[in-house]
Amino acid sequence: MVVTLSIHYSRVSDIIKADHLLLTPSIPVTAYRDSFGNWCSRIVAPAGQLRLSSDAVVSDTGNPDLVAPWLEQRPVEALPEEALPFLLGSRYCETDLLSETAWRLFGAAPTGWKRVPAICDFVHQHIQFGYGLSSPTKTAFQALRSSQQYAPHRAHPDRPRQRCGGCRAHNQLRALDVGRLQGVDG
Repeated sequence: MVVTLSIHYSRVSDIIKADHLLLTPSIPVTAYRDSFGNWCSRIVAPAGQLRLSSDAVVSDTGNPDLVAPWLEQRPVEALPEEALPFLLGSRYCETDLLSETAWRLFGAAPTGWKRVPAICDFVHQHIQFGYGLSSPTKTAFQALRSSQQYAPHRAHPDRPRQRCGGCRAHNQLRALDVGRLQGVDG
């Protein structure tokens, strides 16, 4: 099992109390950084119950992410190579299944930064977030098709999987991804 439960390295200077991963029962953990800079912990879960926990404190301004409506969408062929992984599908964001719907819903929306709010607004109006309401393996496409509640694989109340799928289906980098690529803290 690979878990990504640690604070991103870009926030290391904001850590007040470290986010040490605790496992009960105690089992060996190996760690590595993935291609996005996330600290990943690799474990072999024993049979029976396994508890993973962490307790951390991070200093944060509470300010919302930068809003940059002047940013324009670039053609895929003009994107820098380091941006391309953010456009890839995944088991949670199946761009091949979402593309037709995304183009039908948002193809006429303004391009660039202005398209992202249209996608986010649609997700907020059509997908209900709630822990314990759905399977942690439910994908963006499944949630869209079933119009059922959705619980993401990461503890984030802002429906990242569907936004991610809608944006990726348009070869549209999400605002947070663009901010990281440009060195904007977010």
